[in-house]
Amino acid sequence: MPAELTPPSQADLSRIIEMAWEDRTSFEAIESQFGLNESAVIALMRRQMRPSSFRLWRKRMAGRRTKHAALQGGALMRHRATHTRP
Repeated sequence: MPAELTPPSQADLSRIIEMAWEDRTSFEAIESQFGLNESAVIALMRRQMRPSSFRLWRKRMAGRRTKHAALQGGALMRHRATHTRP
């Protein structure tokens, strides 16, 4: 069953929002882990955040090279949590 049809758990919502705010985590990495494409992440952020916070996030993400794998030269950056690093 695709991730879009199954509501994400509260832990998944928190993780998606955290990844969306991070500069180094691309939308493609979020899609590979949670099955949400860029437009679905934007819609989720719009629903979960205050309007002013959403506008701030959109302004910050607009045109940011690291949020799109295609702009990174095709290399998909995988997210790695800080607590899992050696």
